[in-house]
Amino acid sequence: MKVGGIDMQENAFFNRTLTLPAKENGKLTGITFAVKDVFAVKGHRNSAGNPTWYETHEEAESTSPVIERLQENGATLCGMTHTDELMYSLNGENIHYGTPLNPINPNCIPGGSSSGSASAVANGLVDFALGTDTGGSVRVPSSYCGLFGIRPTHGAVSLEGVIPLAPSFDTVGWMAKDIDLLNLVGTVLLPELAITEFNQLYVEETTWSFLAQEDRDILTATIPKQLPIEKVNFQSWELTEWPKTFKYIQGVEAWQAHGEWIKKEKPTFSEAISGRFEDASLLGTSGYEDAKKQQAQITEKLNGLLKDDCLLVIPTAASVAPEKNASPQSVEHIRAMTMQLTCIAGIAGLPQVTVPLYRKDGMTLGLSFIANKYQDLSLLNFVKQNFGEE
Repeated sequence: MKVGGIDMQENAFFNRTLTLPAKENGKLTGITFAVKDVFAVKGHRNSAGNPTWYETHEEAESTSPVIERLQENGATLCGMTHTDELMYSLNGENIHYGTPLNPINPNCIPGGSSSGSASAVANGLVDFALGTDTGGSVRVPSSYCGLFGIRPTHGAVSLEGVIPLAPSFDTVGWMAKDIDLLNLVGTVLLPELAITEFNQLYVEETTWSFLAQEDRDILTATIPKQLPIEKVNFQSWELTEWPKTFKYIQGVEAWQAHGEWIKKEKPTFSEAISGRFEDASLLGTSGYEDAKKQQAQITEKLNGLLKDDCLLVIPTAASVAPEKNASPQSVEHIRAMTMQLTCIAGIAGLPQVTVPLYRKDGMTLGLSFIANKYQDLSLLNFVKQNFGEE
């Protein structure tokens, strides 16, 4: 099937025919899912979004435990989806394999790097999909494609058998069209901790200033009103410096993970991703310990604010999905503003759920709720209560 001249299946999937049946009946019986092409599946060779990676790596000898857990709970794997090259982008445009279709607007990017997973779900090809989220790679495509999405607490879901980008921030996340399914998958994958109730919402003012006024109005009108809402401002915590700390740690770890392979194999990357790896190669590690201390300080401040019963409310991304083939300057501007938003949960290892909201023109925005560590199921339950179907 083609929409806007784009084949939905080919552009969402690296391998549509790859299937793994459910192993047992369970909570997810009859439900299908896809996974980003960074998850190991026995007998499958990953591309990580780059042909040279595919050519220089062997087939996996075992399947990622997170996939097996879903199978054990009744779900069926139906396809391996495209990703941005080595997961180092928020765009979703791949110079080698094409751009997965964003059904909200075929002229717009789907968001990356879990672009294929978002496209597969948004186009109704599977019920939900796994992605990875380091700097926003589940949250941003969810926002652009009109999906519910979660970045869980860092370390809450196993990354065994998943190609890394920056281990300090890498997480396994997932996307679905409705919050009930997003929540159901969470009950399978996340630690079974007691559900707590939230009693306070914090709205961080600086993050909201990145949005156009009409978009701000749409999101703020949808914030649940049954809880006390207090405005806070992280400028005194040097919020605008957080992305620098995040990008430094990410860059150092990305080069540690892939630098030797890049130097040896000299893969062809898109201009933007090539530039990021080149910058990463020049960072050095002399400031790494200081950056990790800064990360710990930020985490401590957010832990103190959120405690066990508070949520932070921010926009998910700085805009609706940008158009394809936008100028590098425009792309980088939007990326920088969006990173200011996504680095909050990323740098502190906190769970974040994004909720899709529609503008009158049919484009989608994302409203995000961030909880403290290991409040994932409580967060999903809160979003389900407030944004689930009646």
